[in-house]
Amino acid sequence: MRIYKDLDSPAEHYENAYHCDATWREHPPMGAVLRCVEGPEVGGDTIWVNMALAYERRPEAVKSQIHGLRARHSIEATFGGRLAIDDRHRLKERFPDPEHPVVRTHPETGEKILFVNAFTTHLVNYHKPANVRCGIDYAPGAANLLSYLISQATIPEYQVRWRWTKNSVAIWDNRSRQHYAVQDYWPAVRKMERASIIGDRPF
Repeated sequence: MRIYKDLDSPAEHYENAYHCDATWREHPPMGAVLRCVEGPEVGGDTIWVNMALAYERRPEAVKSQIHGLRARHSIEATFGGRLAIDDRHRLKERFPDPEHPVVRTHPETGEKILFVNAFTTHLVNYHKPANVRCGIDYAPGAANLLSYLISQATIPEYQVRWRWTKNSVAIWDNRSRQHYAVQDYWPAVRKMERASIIGDRPF
């Protein structure tokens, strides 16, 4: 996949958010390979975040609260937002919002991973007696909890930042890492090529 940003790419159309690739699929990629074809002299770095560490560092009370919770992920609510309503609905028909665990288990290492990101729209099984006495307990209770969990990716102590040079290559595990393409270089040119690696259903 070509990810080319140049003078024909308006600044307001640049996507910059902490995310795992394509969690809006039932089977998100397990990893990715990204190569720099051409980069700006200054800027255009990529940040990766260790979401296993983000989970590990949560207080025990939070770990207990989110145990067993599940959430929806959506392309319609993110990239689809700029489409006309009929096109947006067709996009959702093609990619129905999947449900993933809030804390997934890495199938190889056994690590617990905080698995919510910019594609996550809402918690689907929060509304139960332990959490909700009255309707106000659900809204904004679930939304505030999800916002808090998503925000963990922004903590610098969980991050590494990579400065691209021509033909440099990065390979990462999409199951346990989020990333963020820093878009501080417009109107300079940044051209990247990415290959995604087929993954499995999160559990």
